[in-house]
Formats: sequence, structure tokens, C-alpha cells
Amino acid sequence: MSKSAKIAYKPIGLLGGLLAGTVSGMVVTRVWAAAAGEDETPSALRADYNFGKVVAAAALQGAVFAATKTAFERAGAVGFHRLTGAWPGD
Repeated sequence: MSKSAKIAYKPIGLLGGLLAGTVSGMVVTRVWAAAAGEDETPSALRADYNFGKVVAAAALQGAVFAATKTAFERAGAVGFHRLTGAWPGD
């Protein structure tokens, strides 16, 4: 792929990352509320949550963010390929 095509893809990748962060945060909040019956996910620095809950919440956040980010990146790459004929990862 040409250097100009890689540069052209950068904003698409950045926007996808921002959207993935937003969407994954909403998904984690809903999943945690359904699974644990709590409105917010526990953070590591909150004393009122035990170690297991904090680690479980972090694992959930990581998994959901990774899957969401990958979905947005792949969709962006496919769209970019359809528009330009160049695959952004090559």
C-alpha cells in the first residue's frame, strides 16, 4: 500500500478507536449491571469492592474493549478497501 493511503487511513483508525472505547464502556456497564446487579463497575482503587470483583470487572472490560476495537478496526479497513482498493494493513 502506498504511503499516502496509509496516511489517509489514520483518521479512520483513530475514529474507530474512539468509537470502540465509547461503545465498549456502554456494553460493559450493561453487562456488569445484569451480571452483578450493580450500576457501576468496580475500580481498583475503591475500597468497598473485594479483589475478585475488581479483577473480574477488569477482565470483562478488557475482553469487551478488545472485541469492540477489533470489530471497528475491521469494519474501517473493509470500508477503506472498498473506497480506495488498498488494504490499510498491508
